[in-house]
Amino acid sequence: MKSFLNVQSLSNDEIFALIQKAIYYKQNDKFFYAYKDKMIANMFFENSTRTKMSFEVAERKLGFRVLNFSAQTSSMSKGESLYDTCKTFESLGVDALVIRHSLDEYYKDLAGLNVKLINAGDGAGSHPSQSLLDLVTIYEQFGGFNGLKVAIVGDIKNSRVAKSNKAALERLGAKVFLAAPPIYQDKNYKDYYKLSDILSELDVCMLLRIQHERHDKNELDFNKYRASFALKMSDYKQLKDSAIIMHPAPVNRGVEIDSELVECEKSRIFMQMKNGVYARMAILDYVFGRA
Repeated sequence: MKSFLNVQSLSNDEIFALIQKAIYYKQNDKFFYAYKDKMIANMFFENSTRTKMSFEVAERKLGFRVLNFSAQTSSMSKGESLYDTCKTFESLGVDALVIRHSLDEYYKDLAGLNVKLINAGDGAGSHPSQSLLDLVTIYEQFGGFNGLKVAIVGDIKNSRVAKSNKAALERLGAKVFLAAPPIYQDKNYKDYYKLSDILSELDVCMLLRIQHERHDKNELDFNKYRASFALKMSDYKQLKDSAIIMHPAPVNRGVEIDSELVECEKSRIFMQMKNGVYARMAILDYVFGRA
């Protein structure tokens, strides 16, 4: 049973095939009905706008019959396990489950299911569909990855986006710089930088949201954070002419990035969101084995 769980399980050839398929869908932006006989359920146990909605748009563009699950009004509120809930959908004839969950690698507990799984984010572990749409956005700009210098800046410790993108980009030949204050550093990675020290070298400046819900509000001095790790108007001119700005969103305007830069010429933040639909269409094709 083919699933889409993390970028580490994909070969480089598979990654490039997914990128090319996403670009194909973008260039042929219409409704396809290849899966009108298939049912898919979106199961989001954490709040989401972009990921949830772009998966649903992607599913509807491909003709799926879509079920949207609410944990709050389900039998999980009565103590039912995630496995038994997913097994229920399998028993009802659903062909695939798109799941976001707060538990790292939650999908390991679902190994016994006979239904396709698509990971829409697991805890602080992986966010493979976001990684793919980011790769599509970078590929559109540069035509490849080898030799690119990419900074991932912010809450590395809690960011599944950072982990997925670092793994994918380095495999594809990019140099990845991590920039974070000590309290936001993941100790599995050694080298960290200040954004101001590397800004002029970068091809891609990828900023991350400070995840306030995972931190004590008093543990970080935001003025000090902005001085070394935020992208400010005063920093913008240091970027190369060809450089781009990215952010997985939601954006804390005026914190990790000045509001004026969210939609500036170098920004690809809303293009990332647009590309999310096409990347997720490619992912659906991947798990259903359609070339």
